[in-house]
This record gives sequence, structure tokens and C-alpha cells, in this order.
Amino acid sequence: MECIKICFIRKLVFLFIFLFSTFYIISQNITVKGTVKDNANGELIGATVVIEGNESYGTVTDLDGKYVLENVPASALLKFSYVGMKVQTIPVNGRDVIDVQLLPDTELLDEVVVVGYGTQKKATVTGAISSVGGEDLQMVHAINLTNRLTGKVPGLTAMQTSSTPGADDPTIRIRGMNTTGNNNPLIVVDGIANRNLSRLDPNDIESITVLKDASAAIYGAQAANGVILVTTKRGNDGNAKVSATFNQGFSAPTSLPVMADAYTYMSMVNENNSYYGLAPTYSQEILDIYQNQTKKDPWLYPETNWYKEVYKDYSPETYGNVSISGGTNKIKYFLSLGANYQEGIHRNSGNNYSQINFRSNIDGYIAENIKIGFDLSGRQSITNRPADMYNPLYSHQLVVQSRPNMPARWPNGLPGPGVESDLNPVVSSSKEMGYDRGKLYNLQGLINLDINLTFIKGLSFKTNVAVDKTFYNNKKWSIPYYLYYWKGYNDKHEPELIKAKHGVSQPELLQSMADDGSITLNALLNYNQTFNDHTFGGLLGVERSTTDYMNISAFRKYFPSEAIDELFAGGDKEKTNNGSASQSARLNYFGRLNYNYKSKYLAEFVFRYDGSYIFHKDYRFGFFPGVSFGWVVSEENFWKEEMSFINHLKLRASWGQTGNDRIAAYQYLATYGFRTDWKNKYIFNTNEESTALRELRIPYENITWEVANQTNVGVDFQMLGGKIAGTLEYFYNFRDKILEYRNASVPLSTGLTLPRENIGQVSNQGCEIMISYRDNIGDFSYSISPNISYAANKIVFWDETPNIEDYRKSTGKPIGAGLYYQVDGIFKDQASIDATPHLPSAKPGDLIFKDVNGDKKIDGLDQIRSNNSSIPKLFGGMTVDLKYKNFYSSIFFQGAAQNDYYIELPTGSPESNYYKFITEDRWSESNLNGTNPRAAILARGGRGYWSSMNNTFFKKKGDYLRLKSMEVGYMFPMKLLKVTGLQELNLYVSGMNLLTFSGLPEGFDPERTNSTNWPVNKVYNVGLKLTF
Repeated sequence: MECIKICFIRKLVFLFIFLFSTFYIISQNITVKGTVKDNANGELIGATVVIEGNESYGTVTDLDGKYVLENVPASALLKFSYVGMKVQTIPVNGRDVIDVQLLPDTELLDEVVVVGYGTQKKATVTGAISSVGGEDLQMVHAINLTNRLTGKVPGLTAMQTSSTPGADDPTIRIRGMNTTGNNNPLIVVDGIANRNLSRLDPNDIESITVLKDASAAIYGAQAANGVILVTTKRGNDGNAKVSATFNQGFSAPTSLPVMADAYTYMSMVNENNSYYGLAPTYSQEILDIYQNQTKKDPWLYPETNWYKEVYKDYSPETYGNVSISGGTNKIKYFLSLGANYQEGIHRNSGNNYSQINFRSNIDGYIAENIKIGFDLSGRQSITNRPADMYNPLYSHQLVVQSRPNMPARWPNGLPGPGVESDLNPVVSSSKEMGYDRGKLYNLQGLINLDINLTFIKGLSFKTNVAVDKTFYNNKKWSIPYYLYYWKGYNDKHEPELIKAKHGVSQPELLQSMADDGSITLNALLNYNQTFNDHTFGGLLGVERSTTDYMNISAFRKYFPSEAIDELFAGGDKEKTNNGSASQSARLNYFGRLNYNYKSKYLAEFVFRYDGSYIFHKDYRFGFFPGVSFGWVVSEENFWKEEMSFINHLKLRASWGQTGNDRIAAYQYLATYGFRTDWKNKYIFNTNEESTALRELRIPYENITWEVANQTNVGVDFQMLGGKIAGTLEYFYNFRDKILEYRNASVPLSTGLTLPRENIGQVSNQGCEIMISYRDNIGDFSYSISPNISYAANKIVFWDETPNIEDYRKSTGKPIGAGLYYQVDGIFKDQASIDATPHLPSAKPGDLIFKDVNGDKKIDGLDQIRSNNSSIPKLFGGMTVDLKYKNFYSSIFFQGAAQNDYYIELPTGSPESNYYKFITEDRWSESNLNGTNPRAAILARGGRGYWSSMNNTFFKKKGDYLRLKSMEVGYMFPMKLLKVTGLQELNLYVSGMNLLTFSGLPEGFDPERTNSTNWPVNKVYNVGLKLTF
């Protein structure tokens, strides 16, 4: 018994010593070292090693993949991470040597992307499909969602040509121009086609996918120009999460063309007069006063910077959104409420756009295999602008043309005289002319039922019912406006002005309303099942959509007062009303068949049998197929053994046909129109005039689909576990049966207005490259993602004028390529004019137009067709994301090249102002070697012929590089947020269109290709995002 006690005591002492020594070892801080390798036993340089729970303390591996980390608690957990590799967390357990092998992170390959009527794993996609996530779009703070897409997707170009509030949609093209007809892509939101993209709330977006090749064939007759698929956010399992975003922006024009000052302008006018033997318009005394700025009476010698008088220094724009999401295994929800406000850049204009929107996406299970979804979204928008704001005479063009020696406002604040067609920009862009107010109410509902058919494994059925309703209400109230003209000083040397009435003679009201509705119903049968190494997928669907549109309008004038802007107050004289209605319908059958073997060999077939109301019953339906194949080379054993550092390589090819039916309906029918002018009325027995009918169009019964034949080959790859990833594409599209007129080849003497026929052909080919690189060095992580696309189209056939010279033909040239006179210098003197073919009005200092055809005269036959159009062939972008601890920055560059930019000169009245660049180093009798032409009246039909005849002197390269957006922010660490109850708090400053580099003259924006458009704005933002 005593022996047993002694043995027990010995064991207890030994156990105590063992536990004490273990605790001592564990409680000590030690130095840990080791090597980090990849799955191919290659050393990883720059892998991060940190202590879990104390991520601020760690190290990175050296050039040999080795690391040393001191002062590590023996009981700590070490976290090993590397870009493109799965994170590993390993307990130290007192060890001082820990070697780690990181495995590739297949998350990118397992990513699911949205495709037509479904989803697919990115690794098995065989079409040319590009996606951008909602989080990426959050880094660009544009109220218009479409402007956030610019440069984010290879092959997609979005050129913002104006910043008009509520009308700032960019021109979207997928793989450039493919037809002489409509080039707009199809927009599909949550599976429903032809919904609006630009006014969606950016915070509601989960992802945007672009279908660029035969994968779009499943959308048939509307998919020839590509398809943009938008998926909105939905709820997830978990507690309710509330997120809020607020952004305050301030916008101003990116640049404005620099105009001549008053002295330069008047000198140009006098110079022009001298060339025609006319007396100077402005005396030397007046010129001296303006030049010396001495004893200058502002009443007699005004000098106006029209930009400052008409445009504000900046305009506010505000955006906010609050959302709540969450759910259980039975029901999930996402609710969102957003609002935005944009103000125009004109002073006193009342021009603004406001919007309120909401979204409710709810999913629930009514049985284990039955899910039902109910989506409801709505938008109310109000657009305010001065009456006739969109008239070119009242736009930016008028500001540019206004003379700098005319007053915008007199010193007493009254508006100055008319400077162009009895217009003054400070009035014509203001509320003093009246208002034009538009209201829009849009409501969209979607109910879907998803049933998993358990009697056949992998089979499911889904049906959707979507109802969209939009109401428009527009009210345009025009009133007379008043300008003040100089009369002179009175006997008391007080200035006197003459008040003059302009614009409409009486108040006028035009009010209109419209109702636009659509219903879409579809039913989908899906199948997806794997048998051993074989995976099959199938989809069959039918879809029917109808639209119903109507509008009415009424007009009255002779109102007793400008204070009453309602129709009832108008007079009966000259009142009018109008109205119209239309209906449309589509019926479509579509399907998809997928097959893959071990996710290595891939094949897909899609089709759509499309029916449209637009065509004759014999041609109403069209069949549009698409086929694609893929080979995941990296899944082959030989690749894994020899090229394992390229962990994913997929080759793919596709071919398909899509259609384009975006044309006027019923062209297979003869149409008639009403003529209400007095020359086309008839008087019958009642002696009352009757409206006449007249034939408008000869029918073309054989009209049919415009067909796009699309071929694409591509390569997808990932290297170093996803650290480097990229996509290469080559495409060739041939568009056939484009509707064109034959009027060029049919003599005008026939008097016929011929219908359009399916005779046009256009080809378009190009390539796309997208590469991303991401890495981290300790607490610093970064990624660089450039993409570039090239698309060159040419007209293969259309009704070209017979016997036209090859150098003037549009066939073989890009769509929209212009004709230009070739400039061969400047006439230095009369002798050079006499020795050279020239226009009769040519004078020394004018541009020399080249006699291209050698007939010793200058006429339209000397114009040469350009090899470019205004649409860039080359377009790209690059995103640079940087992060250091809790600070981050996202920088996005956009660029374009190989397009023409033509500088439209101010060509209003003969007194229009000049761009500054044209006045510098201009030819004159004292500057015979000037690089710019002489002073000339720039008005069309005026004395400077070269100002109104398109020529290569004013045709510039449109190449540019723009810092499109930049955001710098700080994300507060969780330990600081715990006491507030917040899960996330992010403060940021950002900007859009911040810097631009181009070869254009000072002040010209390369994206703004029309001088009548409002300038493109740069925007500075400050904002916050929070989640709790």
C-alpha cells in the first residue's frame, strides 16, 4: 500500500513538472522561421506572414521564399497569404521552424457569371463574356450609371458627349460600329429586356455582364449589337444589415474653348474688311481704348467674358442611398431607397434634374422545392430647364459665337442687346424665357416562380411575369423676354436704354402626356446534371412581350397673364391638339445546350426563334443559332507536369447569328399622311376645307431581319495562382441585309421615294486584351488592370453613287467617315493664287485646297474620304488599386485613338467671335509665313470659304488620355467601430474627368464632338459609406 502511494506521488510530481514546463514553453515568445512555397514547390517571393489577431505585426518572404518572424507567442496562430493562393492559418505550438505550401485559390475559376436566361461557372464559359462587379462600379462616382461603365469592360465604349442634367447618357457601343443603322446594344435588367440602364441606382447593382459574340444569339433579333445584362442585389442569410451612402459633388466644365478677347476680335474684323476694300468697322481710337484699357467707359466700351456671364463656377450634385438586406433560410430581402439631384451650369437657368427611386427584391420558399420571388422598383424624376433649352441657338453654340465687345448685362444689371438672332445667352439660357418641365413616373414589377422538379434530378421550371409602366407629363411654358439696347447719354449724361420685346409675341403653353406600358411573360425549363465525368445542361424557353403606348398633347396661346400657365386660360384662336397610339408584340422560342467532359472539353449550342410585329407575316419569324467550343488545356496531364505555373488556360471559339430589328415598323405596308397646310386641302359641297391624304411611302413587302454573322476566338489564362490573369479575343463580324435606300442609283427624275431594302453590308473586326496583376508587400497591396480594344469597321456594300471616284467612295471606309478637302498650305500672295487651282473667292491668306483629280479647278470632286470616323477604333482603360493598411486609392485612366475630331468654327452671323487659336500666328500682309489662315468672316456662306467647307486643316486627331476617375479613402478599423455599433465606415474624396491629355487646341474636350452640346463636366466629390 505504501509503495502504491509513493508511485502515485511520483507520477503526480512528474505530471506537474511536465505541465509546468509546457506552460512555460508556451508562454514564452520565440522566433519562427521557414519557407513558403507554391503547389509546384516554387518559392513564393513576397508572401505575407502575420500573427492572427494582430495583423499589424508580421513579415514577408524574401527572394528565396524564406521568412523570419521574431517575438512570436508560442501559442499563436500564424496566417500565411499570397495573392492568388488560399490563406492558411497554422498553430505555432512552440515550433521555431514552420514550412508552408500554399495552394491555388480557385475562387476566380469558381466564380459564377450571368449569361442569357441563367448563370454559368466562369471556368466553363465558352463565349466572349465580360463582367464587372457592383463593388467596382462604386469606385466611380457618377450619378448616371452608364458613365460608370466607361473603360471598365473590354470592347465596350461609352463616350460622354454632354453633361446636361437628366440628359447626360453617353453613346454606348460594343465592339465599335457594326451597321449603318441602329448600333445600340440590348439592355436586360433582371432577365427583362428593354429596361432603362442609365437611371438605375448604382448601389442596387450586383453585377453587369456584357455578351459580345454568339453567346448573345439567345436574345435573337435584338442582340446583333451585343447585350448588357444587369443583375440587381438580393438578400442573403443573416441578420439585417443596413448600409448608407452619401455623396456630395461639385461639377464644372472640364474645359472650354478659349475665345478671342475684344481687342483681338475687332482687329480680326478690321483686317477682314481691308481684304475687301471696306472701311474699318472699329476706329483706331476704339482699338487703342480696348488695348490699353485706359479711360474705358463700360457703357460705351463693354468687354465680356461670356463663359463667366453665362456659366457658374460650379454646380452642386447630390446622391444618397440607404439599403437594408438580410434573411433566413425561408425568406430573403433587399430593400433600397435612393435619391439624387443635379443642377445645370447656367446661371439663373432653373435647369436641374432630381430623382427618387426605390427597390424591393424579396425571395421566399413556400415549400422545400418551390421558391417565389417578388421584385418591385419605382422611379420618379423631374427635369426642369428653360423653354427651348435644347435649341442649338440657345445652347453652348450661342455662347461661343457671342461677340466679346457686346455687353451680356449693362452696368445696371439689365440684360444687354441681342448678339445673335435677337438672342442674348444670359437670357436665352435662363428662366426669363419660360420653362420646360418634364415629370416621369416609372413602376416595374416582376414575379417569378422557381420549382425544383424532384421527379427528375437536375430538372427545374421557372416562370417570370414582368409588368412595366411609365407615365410622362411635360409642360412647356414660353413667354416673351426683353433685351435692352443702347440709346445714348441724355442731357444729364445719364445712360439711356431702349427696351425691346423678343421671342414669342404672346405666352404659349404646350402640354403633353404619355402612357407607356409593357408586359413580359416567359417560361423556362432547365436541366443540369453530371454523370460520372460528363456534365449536361439544357434550357428551353418561350417568351411573349407586348407594349402599349399612347400620347396626347394640347397647345394654346393668347393668355391674359404670364401668371396663369394652365390650358384653360388660353385663347381659342390657333389652339391645337394632337394624339397617337401604338402597340407591338413579340413571340420567341429559345434554348441552350451545354456539355463538358471533366470541365476540360466544353461545348454549347444556343438558338432563338424570334417573331416580331415589324415584318410581313411571311417574314415575321427568324431563326438565330450560335455554337461555341472550349478546351481547358490546363486540365491536361502534360500541362500540369510541364506548365503548372500557368494554372488555368482555356482556348475557345464561337460562331453565331443574331438579328437587328430596330427599324421603323410596318414598312411592308403603304403609308399615308395628313397634310394640313393650305396648299393641300380640298373644298367640297360644304365649302369647308378638308384635310388631304397623301402617299408617304412605297411598301417593301420582302423587308426582313438585319443579320449579324459573328465569329470569335479567345484565350483565358491565369498564372501564379491567379496573381496574373487575362483574356485575349479576336472577332470578325459581318452584318448583312442592312436596310438602305436605292436613291443613289435611281435617277431623281423618276420622282420616286423608294422604300428601304435589305441590301447593305458592313464588316467589323478587331481584338481585345485584358490583363490584371495583383500582389501585396506586407501591409501594402496593389492591383493593375489594363484593357484595350480595337475595332475597325468598313462598309462592304450599299447604294453608292454610280461612277464615283474611288477616293470619294464610302464603300471600303468606316461608317461615318467624312469627305474633306486636302489642305496644301496657305496662299502667301496673289501670285501663288494665280499659279494654283483655286476657288473664285480665294484671297492671300486663304487655305490652299488640293486639286486632287487634276482638272485645274476646285470642287466637290476634290474631296477625299477619310480613313477614320468620329468613333475611335482604339479604346481602353486601366484601373490601379492601391491599399496600405486602412488607406486605399482607386485610379482609373481612359483613352482612345484613331478617330477624327473636326473643329466646327463659330458660324452664326458674320459677327461671330473667333477661337483664340485661329487668331494666333495668322497670315497677314506683315506675316506672310503665318501658320493659320487670314482673318475672315467665319459665317457659312461668308467670305471665308474654308470655314464652311470641311477640310483637313480643321480635322484633328482625336487621340486622348484622361484621368477618368480617382478615389482616395480611409476605412476605419473594426476596433474603433465596436463602440459605435458600426460594421463599416468609409470616408472618401473622389473626382471624375480630372485631367485630359490630347493634341487638340486649348479648351477642346475630345469626348465632346459637337459644338452645340453642353460641355462635359469634371466633378469633385466627398462622401461616406457606412454599414451597421
